[in-house]
Amino acid sequence: MPRGEARWAWLISDGFEPRNWMLLLAPLLGWHADAWPGAGWGLLAAAFTAVLPTLILGVGERRRYWGDRHVRRRQDRLVAAPGVMASVITGTALLYGLDAPIEVTALVAAMLAVLLVLLVITFFWKVSVHSAVAAGALAILASVFGTWLLVLSPLVALIGWSRIRLRCHTIGQVAVGALVGAGVGAPLFDLLG
Repeated sequence: MPRGEARWAWLISDGFEPRNWMLLLAPLLGWHADAWPGAGWGLLAAAFTAVLPTLILGVGERRRYWGDRHVRRRQDRLVAAPGVMASVITGTALLYGLDAPIEVTALVAAMLAVLLVLLVITFFWKVSVHSAVAAGALAILASVFGTWLLVLSPLVALIGWSRIRLRCHTIGQVAVGALVGAGVGAPLFDLLG
């Protein structure tokens, strides 16, 4: 959809894309775990879960392996997944191997689990990664800082609306994404953390 026809949907979709959640969430949880040293670990986690995947998706876009950084076509997501997964797996291994704070390692492990579930679904059906990451991030934030943060749940719905408005996903794809993010990511984070 042209940006002029759905300006607010584009702003919401781009502003709350998955990498931005990880750029915020990983250092925040690191800070919560161990102040400045923990925030540094969070930045390392963000490098492997947000920065490197963004670079991988950008290279693929420039080489025309897929259309844009959101990798909208289901088939293209299967092509992009190995590079993104390799980055997240490497980051997870480094964080565990270097004994990073448990909140940071649990976050990245939970993200990896969510990505694996989304990848399996993607073999058969397109699902919203935006919704999965937003719902998972909010559930993890509520787990760490208190359930009062669930008042931000309408933000997850707003992000889902933006993806539907831009004709990137159906209501079902947004709902399943949110269920996977919150239903897989948060329980695994709690288990590991």
